[in-house]
Parts: sequence; C-alpha cells; structure tokens
Amino acid sequence: MWLKHLSLTNFRNYARLDLDVPNGLLVITGDNGQGKTSLIEAIYFLSSFESFHAENDRQLINFIAARDPLAVGRIVADFMSDNKLHRLEVRIIQEKENGNGNGRLRKEAIYDGVKQKLSEVVGQIKAVIFLPQSMQIIEGAPEERRRFINLALGQVLPHYSATLSEYARALNQRNALLKQLSERGGDVNELNYWDTEVSQLGARLIQARIHALVELEELASPLYYQLTHEKEMIQLVYQPSYDPLQKPVGQYALPVDIHIDRRGLTLEQIQEGFLLQLKKIRMEEIKRGVTTIGPHRDEILFLGNGIDLGVYGSRGQVRTAILAVKFAEMKWIKKKTGQWPIFLLDEVLAELDDQHRQDLLNRLDEFEQAILTTTDIKLFNPQFLQGLPIWQVKAGQVSPTKAIP
Repeated sequence: MWLKHLSLTNFRNYARLDLDVPNGLLVITGDNGQGKTSLIEAIYFLSSFESFHAENDRQLINFIAARDPLAVGRIVADFMSDNKLHRLEVRIIQEKENGNGNGRLRKEAIYDGVKQKLSEVVGQIKAVIFLPQSMQIIEGAPEERRRFINLALGQVLPHYSATLSEYARALNQRNALLKQLSERGGDVNELNYWDTEVSQLGARLIQARIHALVELEELASPLYYQLTHEKEMIQLVYQPSYDPLQKPVGQYALPVDIHIDRRGLTLEQIQEGFLLQLKKIRMEEIKRGVTTIGPHRDEILFLGNGIDLGVYGSRGQVRTAILAVKFAEMKWIKKKTGQWPIFLLDEVLAELDDQHRQDLLNRLDEFEQAILTTTDIKLFNPQFLQGLPIWQVKAGQVSPTKAIP
C-alpha cells in the first residue's frame, strides 16, 4: 500500500495543505520547528489514531484555529491498497460542553465516504514509525514496550484495538470495585462479573502477544545477526504478568534467556487459567485495591546473546537492535497482511553512526514507500539522493523540489 495524496486542515502548524505524495522514497528537509515532524505525525495518526508527539489530541489542532471553541482539525488521505484507491478522513473535533469554556474533544473517521468507528478502520493505512526516541522501546519503562506491541498488533488484527479498549474499561471498573471493597467492605462476589470480563478480554490480548512476539523474533533475529556481522543473536522474551504456563510448585524460576513456547495454548485455556488466578488472589487484591496481574502489566525483554539490552546493552547494541526490530516490524506487517506499511523515519539519521546510517539506507529500497525527514541533507550519501524527490518545509509551507539528477 502507499499514500497518494495528503490533505491537512488546521492540523498542528498547517492551516491548509494539499500535496500529492510520490511512491517509493521521499526525503523531507528543513530546519527544526518548521513542520517536518507534523507531516510524519499526521500520516502515522491515520494508521493508529494516536500521536507519538502530543500529550493529548487537543494539541493536534492548529493553535490559532483552536481559539474557536468549535474548531476542527482534519487529516485526509487517498491511498492505494490491494490495487484500489481508498480515502480515509479523520476529524479531531473540539466542542463546547454545558456552556463552559472547557470543551470536550472527540475523533471521528470517514472511510470511503462512510462514517465508522475508529476501531473498525484502524490499520486501513498501515505505517511503521522510527524516531530518535524509538530506542526507549528497549531502554525505557515496560509501558513503552507494551505500547510498541499494541500499536503493531492494532494494524494487523482487526479487533485487537477494540479489545484493548474494552479491557482497559473493564480493568478500570474492577479496580474501582476493588478499592471500594478495600475501603468500605461489601460483597466480594460482586467481583465475579468483572473477573470474567477481564479474563476473557485479557486472554485475547495475551494470546495475540504470544504469537506476535515469536513471529517478530523470527524475523528480527537474522537481521540482528547480519547487522552485528554474525556476532550476536537477539531474542524477544515475553514475560506475561499472568503466565498461562505457570511453573509447578517448588520449581526454580528459569533464566530469562530460556525460550518458552506458549503458542500451543488455546484461548479457552488462557482465559480459564487467568480467571482461576484472579479468584485465587482476590483477597490480596482487595487489600491493595488494584488488579495486580494481567496484560496491563506485561513485560517484554530484548536480549542480545542472552544479555538484557535494556539494562546492560551499549548504545551501539541498542541502536542495532532497534534497527533490526523496526525492519522486522515492516516485514511482519507485510507477511500478516500482504501489504507493505509506509515506513516513516523522523530525524533518525542524526542519531545513528555512519555504519548504522548506511545499514538503514541500504535496506529502504525493499519497501514500497518510505518517508524520511532531516535537518541536514548532508547526512545522506549523495548517490542515495540521486533521482529522489525532496520536499523543503519552512514555516508550515511545503515546496516539492525536483529530484537530484
């Protein structure tokens, strides 16, 4: 799949923008703060309905337009998918509420002229984002790794994002009830309904993550091996907060680099075990007033030759690992959906040394569409730039230039 046309209205620093987007490789250049990242952000927002940059969706509306309490930010994309032209429009709508100054915000999506739920159109446009902060997937907190796998799965499995949202709502209700029981007492059997909801929804997330992480590792491992000049292997180790393969009583914990294959477990087995464990630790969770196990507390480790890269990896090892993981994510989405996602790379060349920079650029021809931003065009090999379209961005204005001969 590839993006053909992008239209922005009142999005970030763009009051209005209409551009045809070339297929293949595209380089966007300009100084900081001119709007390069906003273009990448808009495209990725169409794939996930999440911003990688804004603290909240309200910040996505152009700050001048946002003075109007009824402001609307729009992103419209025409894209090719399965040899057919489609259109996806996302609106970020600011509304008044009860006459006060603090309006609420909502998002809506229109796909091929029909208004649909966001969860029904997530992943219609597929994209993989590579940012300087992408190394936080390995080095950062566990929620960074959960977010990584959630965003990837949301583009591949039609109902994953909806299940994730439903799980979060059920978890919030269960936590509220646990807190109430802890503070004021009551009938503990009131938890039965939410235990069932959390275990059923959580089991779907756990099963999806089990399969996805094994498949991603199978793709990332040979890439990492090549990038380290056949010196290191990488493992993606899934450590579910509720492990459906609970170790027998009295058995010592296995080292983290021991591969545990949970793919043989059925959805029913995961759900039944999860429900049983919730009931087993019910009184402890009532005391704490919070749900202590489930996919909201899962962990993923990235190991290089058995060493946790997030704790002990050098900067170079982490760079190499995230390169391999991002390439693997591209290949995995293609393998699962039959379509290449759009590869979006925002200022990553400046974060890489010469060898990693060349490793990255040498592989971009494999993908159907890749869009790169940079403040320094000199980071690119002149031979790489030959024949490529280059856009220059200044103060929210985009000027396509001729390809370098």
